[in-house]
Amino acid sequence: MHFYVRKRRTTPAVIIVALIDVLIVLVIFLLVTTTFKQQPSLRLTLPESSQAQKAGANDKETLEVSIGKDGLLRFGSKADVVLVEQLASKLRDAVAKNPGVTLAINADENAPWGKVVKVRDAATEAKIKTLIAYTKETATVKP
Repeated sequence: MHFYVRKRRTTPAVIIVALIDVLIVLVIFLLVTTTFKQQPSLRLTLPESSQAQKAGANDKETLEVSIGKDGLLRFGSKADVVLVEQLASKLRDAVAKNPGVTLAINADENAPWGKVVKVRDAATEAKIKTLIAYTKETATVKP
């Protein structure tokens, strides 16, 4: 009689250390990609006004010109730095596309007043009828 010796199979081993490493990498990836904040490229300190409106109160298409405290003009959502002459031609192009366009001036509290006047003159030259100046609400002091 011939007996067969049964070889014992080794149970498959799961390497836990490698799984933990992969899990940690995934967690770090998720943490890094989900914590991005959208910050503006230009920080402005807006002047205060008691008549300030909430953001989004205007439904019309608006073009935005930002004036920093350094006096540089930035046009549009990409905040491209432009000269006053370039701004005037861009405003004329925008009015040619949409005659009812609105210009929003977003000037820093310490921006040179002459730049604000030049932007307003460029808007008048481009025949823009509606101008908006961004402000922030005044802080109400409670007694």
